[in-house]
Amino acid sequence: MSKTALLAKLTAQPGKRDELLAVIADIGMSNVAGEPGTEVYAAHKDQNDDDVVWFYELYSDQASLESHGGSEGMKVFGRAIRDYMAGRPELFMLDPVVAKGVDF
Repeated sequence: MSKTALLAKLTAQPGKRDELLAVIADIGMSNVAGEPGTEVYAAHKDQNDDDVVWFYELYSDQASLESHGGSEGMKVFGRAIRDYMAGRPELFMLDPVVAKGVDF
């Protein structure tokens, strides 16, 4: 089975990125702590847009990604970030090829 990855762009309402990041650090990270197939779940601030957060996610396989996306924890997380978001997250599906520090 090959690993799969996801890049997600979350655009916060103007001036609400720090509040969004607080929810990510609390609820988002606690959700993935118990997911064995979630190998990398990293949030990044965009250096050029004060309202954007980028997520890089790496999963052991497609089933792990689907389990994460359909989990009760993700439903709770989605409701928790709703008030800070300017719209729906943009999702980009990726096939990992090479990396330093991660085995494919």
